[in-house]
Amino acid sequence: MFFAQLKNELWKLFGKKRTYIGYGVFLVAQAGMMMLFRYGPPQRDMARLLTNNGYVPDEFISTLTAALFMLIPQIALLMPLYVALVGGDLVAKEYEDGTLRMILSRPISRPRLLFVKWVAGVIFAITQVVTLGIIALLFARMLFPWKSMFVFIPGESFGIFSPAEGLQRFAFAQVFTAINASVMLSIALMFSSFNMKPAAATILALSYLLLSLVLESIPFFDRYDNWFITHHFKCWLQVFGSPIQWAKIIQSECVLLASCATVFIIGCTAFQVRDIKS
Repeated sequence: MFFAQLKNELWKLFGKKRTYIGYGVFLVAQAGMMMLFRYGPPQRDMARLLTNNGYVPDEFISTLTAALFMLIPQIALLMPLYVALVGGDLVAKEYEDGTLRMILSRPISRPRLLFVKWVAGVIFAITQVVTLGIIALLFARMLFPWKSMFVFIPGESFGIFSPAEGLQRFAFAQVFTAINASVMLSIALMFSSFNMKPAAATILALSYLLLSLVLESIPFFDRYDNWFITHHFKCWLQVFGSPIQWAKIIQSECVLLASCATVFIIGCTAFQVRDIKS
């Protein structure tokens, strides 16, 4: 029965037009950013950076290098927006449409229903992350050669990798990015479980993310970085370090998974005590 309910939730989720907004925006954004990087000043700036560090630009301005640098701003800004948009709809939209009362008239507990919706949302988050990574690689491959990978992210990572190792690290980073997306979806689902409109749930989830980002950017709050969820979202960038800082990655992932469980429990509690059938 669980898989039958999950299949039904996935049909409903991927049957909505707004579910595909993110995919379309990612496609357009990747195409525009990649063309700008290929023919605009960013490529010259990267070539200058490589030259200043003693590297030959022609060897490292490659498919993997371009794909990663174009992926970073989209993962930081666009992905949370469209994941929160879907997460905020999962419960609140069904309540607004009146279908939630019909679903709860069947012999299924509310925690189980919410868990099924959460699993469906996580599957969506994973597919969005994988799609974003594939689109980045495809556009980069059309404009750049398949050569070594150069990674320089101030304060986070620096590395030079062969094409094979660079592809492995790029794929491995998608695992941690998928966890970030799942946490963001869980936060939106928590707000969606309260008695509010879908738009309000999405806005509150994004507000929480932006508040964390703003507080983290204040220099005087450096000592509180571990309390900000956006700080732990950056752990996927540690995959490109040499060597990989496993201690930081594991610490951040534990915080993110604990946050995911916490917001789900809060949302489940709120959903359980709501008066929906009256």
